Amino acid sequence: MVQIMNHTSNDPLHGMTLEAILQALLARYGWDELARHININCFKNDPSVKSSLKFLRRTPWARKAVETLYLDSLADNPPPEDDPWGGWREKQKKPDAQ
Repeated sequence: MVQIMNHTSNDPLHGMTLEAILQALLARYGWDELARHININCFKNDPSVKSSLKFLRRTPWARKAVETLYLDSLADNPPPEDDPWGGWREKQKKPDAQ
């Protein structure tokens, strides 16, 4: 008999990809405001998601700054209705209506 254990994480970033975090921040702030919050060149000079992800994956302090800003932005106010990542955890928890 196989026993399945349900594991729930207390980490609010559990299951979130760096790309999803960056896209949510872009939807909320845009590149200019994001560069004001986190002073890194990949947000200021010819920004793109691809180049930013490459830099953030290789630079732990910058990734931590992005994750912290994301968590702070969630605490400040809920994501806007048109945010594609807004409420994704609630959507995952609800079973599909059949």
